[in-house]
Amino acid sequence: MNAILPPAPPSPPRRPRVALIFGGRSGEHSVSCATAAGVLREIDRTRYDVLPIGITRHGTWVTAPDDPALFEGGLAEVSPDGGAVLLPLDGEGRLLEARPGEEPHELGRVDVVFPLLHGPFGEDGTIQGIFEMAGIRYVGSGVLASAVGMDKHHMKVALAGAGLPVGPYVVATDRAWRRDPDAIVAAVGRLHFPVFVKPARAGSSLGISRVERLEDVAAAVESAREHDPKVVIEEGLDGREIECGVLEGRAGGAPRTAIPGEVVMHSDTADFYDFETKYFDTEGFHMECPADIPAAHAETIRALAARAFEALDCEGLARVDFFLTPDGHAVVNEVNTMPGFTPFSMFPVMWEQAGFSYRDLVGELIELALERPLGLR
Repeated sequence: MNAILPPAPPSPPRRPRVALIFGGRSGEHSVSCATAAGVLREIDRTRYDVLPIGITRHGTWVTAPDDPALFEGGLAEVSPDGGAVLLPLDGEGRLLEARPGEEPHELGRVDVVFPLLHGPFGEDGTIQGIFEMAGIRYVGSGVLASAVGMDKHHMKVALAGAGLPVGPYVVATDRAWRRDPDAIVAAVGRLHFPVFVKPARAGSSLGISRVERLEDVAAAVESAREHDPKVVIEEGLDGREIECGVLEGRAGGAPRTAIPGEVVMHSDTADFYDFETKYFDTEGFHMECPADIPAAHAETIRALAARAFEALDCEGLARVDFFLTPDGHAVVNEVNTMPGFTPFSMFPVMWEQAGFSYRDLVGELIELALERPLGLR
């Protein structure tokens, strides 16, 4: 008589596989590494399998160690020593690894990519287009919103077109500057000084100059052009710098907004919240969250932040930066589609005030990406 064996226990459900991609070719390479260290340390390993992938400063994709300690600090960078990672554009969402002298082998299918990248070639829609072609879901905004959010000129055009308040500005495209720089300087002369001269498509305040005199504008534009041939010159507004975090709503719901925070400067060495102040002279400022502003102003800023998120057709997350003038008017300065995301950055700090721990916030962003359909949406 054959023994009747009990049924085998069901296999545990497969955990979603998350590829963390960081580093990159932009000037914010080390900032991206620091962000990856925070996520690697806090991501819930009971819910997700993690595959770290670094992009070197020269643009090579490599497998990276799953060790956050290697990527902490202001000078961390991706080592080229890992195996080269290949992403077939076959719509299957799989990755390959190739090492010298070896045939490429499968790294396996990835369910979602978390691109912890800032600046050009990461936050600007380029890598998002690769993920779309590869058939892989990813955290954050799609191609269009990422590209528009990266370009301070077209961002302002889109925001103004949606009826949102933006400050006065002048654009110096590469062709216009080479053809007639004097005309651009003359247009800047119609703005109120000081003005802020910015690379149009750089992040983390790289290459920004505060200019007090018209005769110094040309030199500031040339300095910004070292980071980007397209430059935006903005009229300096008298106002406090208020920031508001936005999360996409679940299942098509309305965007969710955090309680606004404020960057408060108290350093004699910085005229504004520049790259050095953000990441090195960190004693020159502090973040107040919630911002010490009237409740009515906070509600106005949250409403405008949600409108800005939808005006650019953002997905996943964004941080919307404002100037709050002394008479209580909020002016949209920027929409960051992949804001600073270290555990100490303003975006996670704002959401912590709303009840999302850093770990919960990472999980929420991954779940939003998994919820998203592939293809046009």
